Amino acid sequence: MSPFGAILKRAVDGTPNAIGGAFADSEGEMVDSYTHLDRIEWAILTAYYGIVLQHLTAAFGTWHFGGPEYYIAEHNRLEVVVHAVESGYYALLAMKPPAPIGIAIENLRMAASDLRREMA
Repeated sequence: MSPFGAILKRAVDGTPNAIGGAFADSEGEMVDSYTHLDRIEWAILTAYYGIVLQHLTAAFGTWHFGGPEYYIAEHNRLEVVVHAVESGYYALLAMKPPAPIGIAIENLRMAASDLRREMA
C-alpha cells in the first residue's frame, strides 16, 4: 500500500459506515484510494465529485471568497465529504447513512493535511 493509500485507510477505518476514501488530482484522475468497492465505479464516483468541487471553486472565486475547504453531499444511499488538499487535488470520503458527518469531516481534514505533507 502506498503512503497515500495508508492515509486514506486511516480515514476510512476511523469513520463509522465509511465505504471508501480517494485522493485525486484537479482532472479527477484518482491518485490512490482505499475501498472495497469496484475500483472503476469508485474512480467514476471520485471524478464526478471533483467536478462539483471545481464548480464550487469557480463560483466562490467569482465572489472573491476563495475556494471551499470542503463540501458535503447527502443522498438517500450515500453521504460524501470532499476536502480540498492543494493545487486542485482533493480527498473524498464516502459513507452509508446514517453517517457521522462531524467525525468524517475531522478525519478527512486530518487526511488532507497528511496528504499535503506527503505530496511535499
